[in-house]
Amino acid sequence: MNRQQTGTAGDAFRKGMALLHGVANPAVEVKILMMMATGLGEVDLLSSPDRLITSAQERKFYHLVDKRLAGWPLAYIAGKKEFWSLTFKVGPGVLIPRPETELIVETVLRLSPVPGEVIVDIGTGSGNIAVALGRELPRGRIIATDISVKALAVAARNARQNSVKNITFKRGSLFSPLRQLKLEGRCGIIVSNPPYVSAGDWATLPAEIRGHEPKSALLGGESGLEVIGRLVRGSLTYLKPGGALVFEIGHGQADRVLSFFDRRWADVNVLPDLSGIPRVVKVAKA
Repeated sequence: MNRQQTGTAGDAFRKGMALLHGVANPAVEVKILMMMATGLGEVDLLSSPDRLITSAQERKFYHLVDKRLAGWPLAYIAGKKEFWSLTFKVGPGVLIPRPETELIVETVLRLSPVPGEVIVDIGTGSGNIAVALGRELPRGRIIATDISVKALAVAARNARQNSVKNITFKRGSLFSPLRQLKLEGRCGIIVSNPPYVSAGDWATLPAEIRGHEPKSALLGGESGLEVIGRLVRGSLTYLKPGGALVFEIGHGQADRVLSFFDRRWADVNVLPDLSGIPRVVKVAKA
């Protein structure tokens, strides 16, 4: 291995900033890539900009910068993403958790589920919602489903790494795993971050999303509401009376989503995220 020392960490940091000037938070991203390339901690990196780095470390840093310039999401390059103050493994084929999705977890916790409550996460992806709920509700019975074998493997690993043991992972589309488990009328809470991007909006998404994150986890049909409609209709079969359905929606979808609920539902609420955008629907089975 070539251990020849070349430039300083500060020099590489400044060059990285110049190369990644077009991203939203170049200083944060360059810091993360520098830490990955050099093995330095954040304090060491920022407090010792004159520290020499090896040519191998420099090459690795610019390789990571090149991947970011090519459109790779930072979370995929790092292989991890924080959600609910927990660390989740992510990678190609698994949707990257978003901060606004934490509102689903907050909403479920405000419902104060009783011990043993059956909580279902449909389309679990990386397992971020299920694992966060499992961590907060260790006496809950959580079932996480996904149609993707790869996503379920990542989700199960994330549960283990976060020491969460009260989740059962099942493969299948929407409600098919619940049917296999004979959970008709037995679920206290059903949660989901379903695909809700419309076909028309797909082309407007940033290239790093369209080119890397799983399309099946984002595209919700022609209108963007097809999967949500199936989620609402199917939940009636599996929720017990008074059970709650909590799910995420996209910008501008609230009015159309509310039209899906009839007299079989009660206590319909749409909750805004930190940006004030209607983001999470909470509704109870009448």
